[in-house]
Amino acid sequence: MKNKGRRLTLADVAAHCQVSISTASRAISGTPGVRADLRERILATARELNYQQPSTLAGQRIVVLASARSVVDYQRNQFTTHVLYGIQAQARLLDLTLEMQSAPDRDSELALLEAAAASPEVAGMLFLAVDDEVVLAQARTLGKPIVLVNGDDPLMRLSSVAPHNRSAAAAATQYLVELGHRRILFCTNPGRRTIARRREGWLDSLPEEVAAAHAELIVEVDEWTPEAARAGIAARLARGDDFSAVLCAGDSLAIGVVMELRSQGLRVPQDVSVVGIDGLPQGEFLTPALTSMHVPMRDIGRAAVNLMREHVLDESYTARRVELGCVLVERASSGAFSGSRGPA
Repeated sequence: MKNKGRRLTLADVAAHCQVSISTASRAISGTPGVRADLRERILATARELNYQQPSTLAGQRIVVLASARSVVDYQRNQFTTHVLYGIQAQARLLDLTLEMQSAPDRDSELALLEAAAASPEVAGMLFLAVDDEVVLAQARTLGKPIVLVNGDDPLMRLSSVAPHNRSAAAAATQYLVELGHRRILFCTNPGRRTIARRREGWLDSLPEEVAAAHAELIVEVDEWTPEAARAGIAARLARGDDFSAVLCAGDSLAIGVVMELRSQGLRVPQDVSVVGIDGLPQGEFLTPALTSMHVPMRDIGRAAVNLMREHVLDESYTARRVELGCVLVERASSGAFSGSRGPA
């Protein structure tokens, strides 16, 4: 029996043998857990059908779908820029073709998703910072591999790669606590699940005496820009809030916080310590240089491509969530609690 007109898939072999796709995959790949007689029958069927198990992504096309949020982030040379460097480097190593697509809104994301799913030339898709539940719901129904990059699927139907945001923020907060700080503001631009994890990590490590009233320590801003962070921290200073440290959900916010504190005559870190999360290169050029939880941004991009490779080459692949650890890079913007603050 030979199939003509389309590439034979593992599902065809499984159907012919009346076994699950995962059983057929284990038999053909030599993975333990399949009876010897059943393995031989599946292998014989694969030979009869002329099934060729793919071993590489070389020459295949992957669509990278960037949300409007990630495009803005890229234009500002922030997180997405460095993740893309990792994606592109690993794509070159594996000799696969990337097709970059951007979507300004939900309808555009859905249209691009449908087009890629319908194209026989597209092996899979990488979603950059796509959070819209309507889009994710549609993505879960498609037959092609999809990997969320710097995001996650709450239903665990789609694979994803992201930093371990909660532990990163918890470690940064614990670092400040060990320096003697208690009232630690959390400056954030809310809205994404990944950023909500950073907020949770901050709360995990807050001292007990302030954790109960943590809501008053949250500084929410409208954009991921230094200007937005400056306005947010200026409002807190104007009303006389008591704090000795600020943890920012992103380095771009931390840069703005440092700028505003210094413009109001406060010393960083003698009066207020500031810590970011991301590890953007521009933090090194801040005065004082920014202490930050370094996120392995390029490694996230590389890991996403590798995850896509595994997904494409194994049709019985189970969705998984990969989270990468982050490391504190201590610089001059953080210091021990002094017990007092200069003029506001």
